[in-house]
Amino acid sequence: MFDTLSDRLAATFKNLRGKGRLSEADIDATAREIRVALLEADVALPVVRAFIARVKERAAGAEVSKALNPSQQVIKIVNEELVAILGGETRRLRFAKTPPTVVMLAGLQGAGKTTLAGKLGRWLGQQGHTPLLVACDLQRPNAVNQLQVVGERAGVSVFAPEPGNGVGDPVKVAEDSLAHARDKQYDVVIVDTAGRLGIDEEMMRQAADIRDAVSPDEVLFVVDAMIGQDAVTTAEAFRDGVGFDGVVLSKLDGDARGGAALSIAQVTGRQIMFASNGEKLDDFDAFHPDRMASRILGMGDVLTLIEQAERTFSQQEAEKLASKLAKGPKEFTLDDFLAQMEQVRKMGSISKLLGMMPGMGQMREQINNLDEREVDRTAAIIKSMTPGERADPKIINGSRRARIARGSGVDVSAVKGLVERFFEARKMMSRMAQGGGMPGMPGMPGMPGMGGGPRRKGKQQKKAKGARRSGNPMKRQAEERAAAQRQGEGGAFDGQDPADFELPKEFKDMLPPK
Repeated sequence: MFDTLSDRLAATFKNLRGKGRLSEADIDATAREIRVALLEADVALPVVRAFIARVKERAAGAEVSKALNPSQQVIKIVNEELVAILGGETRRLRFAKTPPTVVMLAGLQGAGKTTLAGKLGRWLGQQGHTPLLVACDLQRPNAVNQLQVVGERAGVSVFAPEPGNGVGDPVKVAEDSLAHARDKQYDVVIVDTAGRLGIDEEMMRQAADIRDAVSPDEVLFVVDAMIGQDAVTTAEAFRDGVGFDGVVLSKLDGDARGGAALSIAQVTGRQIMFASNGEKLDDFDAFHPDRMASRILGMGDVLTLIEQAERTFSQQEAEKLASKLAKGPKEFTLDDFLAQMEQVRKMGSISKLLGMMPGMGQMREQINNLDEREVDRTAAIIKSMTPGERADPKIINGSRRARIARGSGVDVSAVKGLVERFFEARKMMSRMAQGGGMPGMPGMPGMPGMGGGPRRKGKQQKKAKGARRSGNPMKRQAEERAAAQRQGEGGAFDGQDPADFELPKEFKDMLPPK
């Protein structure tokens, strides 16, 4: 949703790089570009004016003029101001001192309240609560049935005494749900209310009556993040007509310009509490202004990525895999490879996960064009192998590759490529487990370098100056092995003579002349 805004801001900041000092003209030009980027993202005009005024004021102050790197300081200011207009600190759900906690959902028809009720119920269930969904949307056709289906998929109980489709009193259903929750010991009640295609008096009155009947601890306004400026207008009408405590953004994965997310908290004075960013029930989480600002500026969202990994990966399985790798690379089999791949798949879309990593904005086109089915094809190849082949892929010869390819519906080259990638992954994971660091960094213990190690001047290792070698080939070989072992224990070059390495050109340019 924020791709266009991210690209415009990245281009703006690129023009600042390399400048040791920012003039007033530089600051004005930067502010102008940021203003255009925000307006193109459909951010409300009053919000844009206030944002630009604060950025210009701070950029012209001492914190930038005295900074060692003014361009980075400006980026820091923009990041902090983005966090501010998105609501500042993360707003947590308030729970009642005496259960049940009542959460009422309000919003227009089509905003996604019913589906979001199931997502919120599932999320609360994962937090250790026992939520109850209440069907108070008795106007929209099949709304009650939809909530029951969503509740069943989410593993959350539903209270629906009325059939809906215009039959039943939503206020009485809301009142009765509290007694039902106390009787069955549900600690959170989520009330799904009716909406309209537009704001009207009847909808507002019904929502206000339900609010008065159940005295909710939280009233959450659900807004479609794709409707742009209308989201702010609707939010203001609900705030004045019914009142709400927090905002939930739905459809945050859409391709609209995202101005609602950047405007609604600032205009209404109510913070965004949750965000729905996909169709699956797990595509829902608490809204963190600092993380969203980081995503917009192309700095990724590592904390959310870590949290998703912690929820998905089993600690016991991770320890089991670590102990396997510590014993040696051969202990890691294709079955383990498949298990790890399926665990990553459980975290969600691969492209979304890559998008959370810092610096991936430059590869957005490749990420968006990523074929998610590649994981399924890889799984099919591994599952077409025999247990012996998974345990020892080295036995997979030409005829075995042909059989596996037929069984998984792929080309023989795909099977060969998978086996080669597996050996590379096994080697890398083994180095990380035994060497205590990431591979690919030459000159560090356990990190021999990407692509098989540092470059050398020749194919064969040169002997050190003054070193004596035996004329007996077998004795000479034993002496060389002993010398390599001593060097490996005492230095960071992994048993290789430092004189044998050819420095990259970038490093050569940094050395003083001889």
